[in-house]
Formats: sequence, structure tokens, C-alpha cells
Amino acid sequence: MEPSRPSVVEGLSGALDGLGAQGDADAVAALARRYRVGADAVTRIAAGAATALAAGDSPDAVLAEAEAHCRSAAREGLDQLARRVDVRARWTDLVLPEASVGTLREMVTHLRHREQVHERWGVADKSARGLGLVGLFSGPSGTGKTMAAEVIASELGLDLYVIDLSAVVSKYIGETEKNLSRVFDAAESCGAVLLFDEADALFGKRSEVKDSHDRYANIEVGYLLARIEAYRGLAVLTTNTKDALDPAFLRRFTFALEFKAPDAGERAALWARLWPEALPQAGLDLDALAAVPLTGGHIRNTIVRAAFLAAEDGAAVGMRHVRRALHSELTKLGRPAPKEWRR
Repeated sequence: MEPSRPSVVEGLSGALDGLGAQGDADAVAALARRYRVGADAVTRIAAGAATALAAGDSPDAVLAEAEAHCRSAAREGLDQLARRVDVRARWTDLVLPEASVGTLREMVTHLRHREQVHERWGVADKSARGLGLVGLFSGPSGTGKTMAAEVIASELGLDLYVIDLSAVVSKYIGETEKNLSRVFDAAESCGAVLLFDEADALFGKRSEVKDSHDRYANIEVGYLLARIEAYRGLAVLTTNTKDALDPAFLRRFTFALEFKAPDAGERAALWARLWPEALPQAGLDLDALAAVPLTGGHIRNTIVRAAFLAAEDGAAVGMRHVRRALHSELTKLGRPAPKEWRR
């Protein structure tokens, strides 16, 4: 049986007895609130902490190691249900309007201080509803929705998991709720940021209820909303088309952020920021590149294609490589390349 959170605190605090620093106790308590791990894991983590302290390791180093072990133990269940993203993006990687970045920073603020606001300041005492932190990211593919979630997770030191709603939703009655229940139960163990891809798979505009299948679809939506609102971490739902969602659901989201296709200035910044430092280049015309309407994701794809072409030539990446790569990327998208960019 999984231990209660106090048992995690007691197990880790026992290893830190004698340090005499209130800050250590507070750090251990915060660690226990973030992760729910099994009794065996608590025993291993506490024993390892005690051994490290006895060997002369600093309390900060011991706590950092204990957190790494807690995270590893807590994420095991979720690793089997969702795709964990290797979080690398930082604020400087984002190319978004200032207002959008401000909204993302506000989301970080809500996550960082929710315990103080909800518990110590008593906001949760007034109502148990609407306490979950839910974000809706809408916009075309490649505009930075996943990267934005990655930045939030990186800022807070959390894991990010992508859940494909189209794979979770089942045509068999009761299976969707079971799938979602497993995801949320596992996520509660590690407090991860959850990114639900293709939200319109469940939140599309509702049609008139004509049979039991229509009624059941509404039950599925209600279940997901209830679980998201009760989730103690951040849940982000993404969609390529905000208009495809039922307006009645929008009020249930704490934040709604629209990601638009970048303008020429933003595309120039994307070309510069997405270019790897170690990737050699020769004679690139960023203004000409920025004139071609692409999203950040497609710019990244073009850079990768161009790099392989240059590697084959044994040369630095030049405009001829980028032109060929851009032509291939636009062809894939079903869009004609400008005449001057064709092979």
C-alpha cells in the first residue's frame, strides 16, 4: 500500500535528524508534498540520505540527490502511460509577443505559490471547485505550444508529459474514463506538467443529444474536466483550432493563450535562435529566410534538412542547402516554394 505523505516526510526527516536547521526540515516537507512514492522507495531514499550525510556530504547535496530519487520513483507509473519530454527549452528560446510571455510567467507564479494561496491563506476553504490550474494553448502546428509548456516545466524543475487524447479516448463505454484515471493517478505521484494533445478530440462542439452514445460523450467530457480541476499540478490542453472547441468549456480554463504564426521579425529571431551554435554556416541571408512564412517548428525542420545536405557536401551550411531544404519542407506542407527558392 502506498504511504501517506507524512510517512515520506518522517522517513526523510529521520535521515536528517541532528542537522538542527529549520530550512532542511522545510525542504524535506516540500519534497514530500511534491512526490508520492512507495514505502520501499522511502526506505531506500532515507537510507541513502543517511549514508551520504555520514560520509560528509552537505545537506543541500543530500536533498538534491533525494529529490532525484523521489522523482525517478514517482514517474515510473506515468512513463508507461505517456511520453516524457526531455525538458531543455528556456525563456530565451521563446519567440512570442510580450503579453503571451507574461501569461506564461503568471502560470509559473500560480504553480509556485498555490500552496501558500490555497492552504495557508485559506482560498481553498471557500470552495473546492476551480482550484486546478488548467491552460488552453491554441494555434497552428509548430507555433511553440509544446515549447511553452516545456519552459514552464523547466522553470519549476518539473517533468513534462505529453498525453495524446486521440489515443486515450475509446469507443468502448467506460474505457476513456479508465484510461484518464490511470493517467491522473500516476501523475499525482510526481506533480508533472501534463500536456493533452488534440483537445478537440473530447472538447469539440456538442451536437444535439440523440442517443446514448451522445449522452456518454458528455459524461466523458465532464469526467475529464472534474479530474483536471482536481489535479494538483498544471494541465495544458492544446488544439490547432480554438473555434473547434465548445464555448461552454472555455470558462473552465484558468488561462487561454493563442499562439499565432510568427511575423517576419519573429521569423528572423527564430532562424537566429534555432540555429545550433556548433552548426557552421556561410553567407546566410536571414532577411531572405524570414520572408518565407513558416512557423518555428518548420524552421527547425528546415535547419535540420539543410545541415544534412551540407554534411553530405562536406561544407558549411550555405544558402543553396537552405533553399533545397526549404523547398522540401514546403512541398511536404503542400505549399509552392518561391521560384527563387526552388532547386
